[in-house]
Amino acid sequence: MTVADHILSFLFGLRWTHPLPRGFEVMNPYGDETTRQLCKAFYQKYYGDQEERILMLGINPGRFGSGITGISFTDPVKLQTVCGIANDLPKKAELSADFIYRMIEGYGGAAAFYQRYFISALSPLGFLKDGKNVNYYDDPRLQKAATPFIIQSIAKMLTLPISPQKVFCIGEGKNVDFLRKLNSEHRWFAEVTALPHPRFIMQYKRKQVDEYLKRYLRVLR
Repeated sequence: MTVADHILSFLFGLRWTHPLPRGFEVMNPYGDETTRQLCKAFYQKYYGDQEERILMLGINPGRFGSGITGISFTDPVKLQTVCGIANDLPKKAELSADFIYRMIEGYGGAAAFYQRYFISALSPLGFLKDGKNVNYYDDPRLQKAATPFIIQSIAKMLTLPISPQKVFCIGEGKNVDFLRKLNSEHRWFAEVTALPHPRFIMQYKRKQVDEYLKRYLRVLR
C-alpha cells in the first residue's frame, strides 16, 4: 500500500458517532463523491509512495477550504492552479490557504513539501453553528464532545506512515495547549512544536506576512 492508500482509507473512514451540543453540526466533506474523487487525485499524485511523513495538525476544517476539497488548508483555487487538480468547485480563495501555499512555494513547491509533510487537524471533521465555522474549542461543551473523536483520530493517524518523533501544531494558543495536554496523557509524539495559525496571520498580522513565512520555512526546513 502507498501512503495515499493509507491516508484515503483514514479520511474516507471518518465517522462522527458522539452526541453534539444543541445548535452544532458536524461537517464531513468525505461523504460527497466529488470531494472523494478530488482527494483521490491529490493524494495519489503527491503521496503515491511509501515514505514516512511528518505530521502537521491544524484545528478543524473550514467550509471554504478543506470543508469542500477534503484537503487541509487547500481551497479549490489552490487545488487547481498550484496542485494541478482540475475541479468544478466554486473558485473562492481562502485566507489560510493563501498563506500555506505561499509557504509551500517558498519551500520548493507542492511536490517537495508534500513529499515530507502531511497536513491534517486535531479534528479532521469540521463544525458549524448557525451555518458558520466554529473551532472545536470555541465552546466548552463542543470541546468535551469532540475530545473522544480527536483522541481516536490522532491515534489512527499514527497508524499511517507518520513519524512519532515530532508534530507541528498549527495554532499557538488553545490548539497547541490542548494537543500538549492530550500528548502528555497519550505520549503520541516526542516533540510538539507550535506554529502561528495562518488565519491569525492573514487577519491580524498582514503587514508581517513575510516574517511569518520565513519563520515557518526556518522551522520546517
